[in-house]
Formats: sequence, structure tokens, C-alpha cells
Amino acid sequence: MFMLGNFLMAIAKLINFALSAYMWVVIGSAVISWVNADPYNPIVRFLRQATDPLLLRIRRVLPVMGGFDLSPMVLILAIVFLQSFLVPTLMQIGQSLQ
Repeated sequence: MFMLGNFLMAIAKLINFALSAYMWVVIGSAVISWVNADPYNPIVRFLRQATDPLLLRIRRVLPVMGGFDLSPMVLILAIVFLQSFLVPTLMQIGQSLQ
């Protein structure tokens, strides 16, 4: 049981790191969308490829309001929710198994 607890705690930390990194990618993609960035730039292409699949799903449900695309904010809120709910839950389960 000790190893399973440590494993769950390590998974929780890894998920938290990945969610934090992805949140910065979403922020970068939103900032890039405000300027006229070169679509052939490798960084711009990476940001688009990394965020567009989730942002497009959110855009299907959430209409553009007054010309503002709120999908990055919704995605960031979802990431914060996962960091506030999923990560601590896994940490608590891992600590209880130690």
C-alpha cells in the first residue's frame, strides 16, 4: 500500500505540473491571437495545434459574445478547477494509503 500511495502522489504532482504548463500554453495562444502573428512561425503553429482542439469544442458550445472569444478563459477556469479538485483528491488518497 505504501508504494501505491507514493505512486498516486507522484501522479498528482505530474498532473498538476502538466495542467500548469498547459495553462501557460493557452495564455500564450490567446496573446498570439491578439496580434497579427505569422501563421508559419513554428511557435505560433505549436500554440495553435496544442490549444485549438479543446478551444474549438468550447467554441461550439459557447457563442462569441460581443466580438470577444471567451473560450480561452473557460479553458483556464477548467484547468484551475482540475488543479483545485483532482490534484488534492489524488494527494489525499495517496496520503491515506501511506
